[in-house]
Amino acid sequence: MKLTDFKVLTFDCYGTLIDWETGIYNALQPLIEKAGYAGKRRDEILEIYARHEADQEVLTPSLAYSVLLSVVYRRLANEWNVGVTDEEANTFGASVPDWPAFPDTVEALRYLKQHYKLVILSNIDRLSFRGSNARLGVEFDAIYTAQDVGAYKPSPRNFEYMLGRLKQDFGLEKDDILHTAQSLFHDHAPANGFGLASAWIDRRHADKGWGATMPPPGTPKYDFRFESMIALARAHQEELKT
Repeated sequence: MKLTDFKVLTFDCYGTLIDWETGIYNALQPLIEKAGYAGKRRDEILEIYARHEADQEVLTPSLAYSVLLSVVYRRLANEWNVGVTDEEANTFGASVPDWPAFPDTVEALRYLKQHYKLVILSNIDRLSFRGSNARLGVEFDAIYTAQDVGAYKPSPRNFEYMLGRLKQDFGLEKDDILHTAQSLFHDHAPANGFGLASAWIDRRHADKGWGATMPPPGTPKYDFRFESMIALARAHQEELKT
């Protein structure tokens, strides 16, 4: 199997293209300080966050992500015995457009755009993604959100929706698709269930634990592993030389 075998790259956005762990951690600072947790390790905070976010996505699968983030903020405040206002929770919910892109993302996407269709499959609402899209430097061929599906990954509904739309709108089959993502929990495990080829962008290769994502069930398989998006782009360049 080679990278050049595929016609479309489908991306998880947050954690893969956008540095959501930095974005989340920065946006949580007022709550962290109020709770007196400034001395806690960043990954410890992110792991607590991951537990609440994943649970809330199951409880309220049709809730827009910006609203869901506000609920998660209140859940964290409750666990940490801190009072928060609606304004504070809603400010966190509206923080997604402020989350930064990884430094290599734009260069990699601009290169890959020359060789593939690029598609987003993300646990996001369309309004929040609009702010992130402005940071990514390319026009995506399609954007499929949890808001469109009415469910959050790792629900198989997201992949069913994506596969149906890619076939209907572009005539693309499963074998044309390389699903490209950081999260083994949200993306690679369900992609395995559909027999999709996948590339793991292992952004946390230098860190222990799972950060802002839950541990995956079992040991998901993947066909390629890269430590960054630019490493994927360079591997594609090398294939073209052979």
